[in-house]
Amino acid sequence: MSDKEKNFTPDTEAGSSDAVKASAMDEKEASKKLAKAAKGTKAKKNEGESAGAKVKKFFKDFKGESKKVVWPDAKTVLKSTGVVLLVVAISTIVIFALDFGLTEGVKGLKKLAADEETTVAEVVEDETTEAEKKEDKEDKEKADKEEETTAAEKETEKAGKETTAAEETTEKAAQ
Repeated sequence: MSDKEKNFTPDTEAGSSDAVKASAMDEKEASKKLAKAAKGTKAKKNEGESAGAKVKKFFKDFKGESKKVVWPDAKTVLKSTGVVLLVVAISTIVIFALDFGLTEGVKGLKKLAADEETTVAEVVEDETTEAEKKEDKEDKEKADKEEETTAAEKETEKAGKETTAAEETTEKAAQ
């Protein structure tokens, strides 16, 4: 008995699967050998043919193969065309939406960045303005105090002049 026959036992699953595997491998090897042999004979046949005969054979084979093609009916072609158009339309809408969304997002970021720069400039300007306002307010307060002081000094001078004039008058009257 050969090794394959020893391993083959119809009662056990392992033995039957080994036999199936072995026979499948033998069939594959045999089909490979046949394919190699067929290629070799075709190549030898085509070597002796002229160019015109090869072209004639090509079109004859082409005609035979085209007869094997199964063409769909009109209803199937219309359904397939509809599906393709629908997929193209949906893809177009999705791509448009993504493009639009990303474009608007970038514009928004640019605007936000520009606004932030403006805001920073405004804050600096506001701080400068506030400092200037404080200085102006202090200057006004000083000016007001000086005016009050000057007004008080004028009143004091006026009162002093009046007193001096009254004293002079009294002195003249006393003389």
